Amino acid sequence: MTDSSVAAVHARSSSEARTRVWDLPTRLFHWALAVAVLGLIGTGLNGIMEWHFRLGYTVLALLLFRLLWGFVGGRWSRFASFFYGPGSVVAYLRGRAHPDHLIGHTPLGALSVFAVLAILALQVATGLMADDEISASGPLTRFVSGEVVSFATGWHKAQGKWIVIALASLHVLAVLFYVLVKRHRLVRPMVTGDKQVSAANGNVAPSRDDAASRWLALVLFVLCAGVAYWVASLRL
Repeated sequence: MTDSSVAAVHARSSSEARTRVWDLPTRLFHWALAVAVLGLIGTGLNGIMEWHFRLGYTVLALLLFRLLWGFVGGRWSRFASFFYGPGSVVAYLRGRAHPDHLIGHTPLGALSVFAVLAILALQVATGLMADDEISASGPLTRFVSGEVVSFATGWHKAQGKWIVIALASLHVLAVLFYVLVKRHRLVRPMVTGDKQVSAANGNVAPSRDDAASRWLALVLFVLCAGVAYWVASLRL
């Protein structure tokens, strides 16, 4: 490595600071949800319904946990940190984003996160009320009207399924674009939790990720898993 290359590396490292952006509970949620959704798509397309239901209950527990963690989790995992107005989205698209908006979820990334969480919540809800009148019936079908069951079944097996597949595909393509084309580090921070933050951002508040917050996350997830288990127990 030449002297100029070494100097460039030192200059870059001195202008950046490693900051804990994604706490461990958020990282585990992210990867667990990705695996569960892929499993749901695979089992649904292949008619492996018992495992499809199990993975659906898993996603239910994960979504409930993320809802709670969005209010009490680490700094950059809270909804308040990436709930942007239209102006922030437009500024980001025009290349004039506020530096803080590039630390956690960007304005465009935030829209993607909310869209994925919303469509997954809708897909899980309709799955709980769906009935194919053959072998698969959701645990909540007996608590709603026939019209609701019919709508839920149609949405879950048609529009909802393809929207989930489209969003999952779009998410993967977007990550590949940012990593390969724009050279943004997206995957590594979601594995290690740390992100190189420019010194121009000043003193960036890191996400809390200590033993106490992790125990809190575990307690919350156990409670959410208990709710999902209770819902599953309603299935005849």
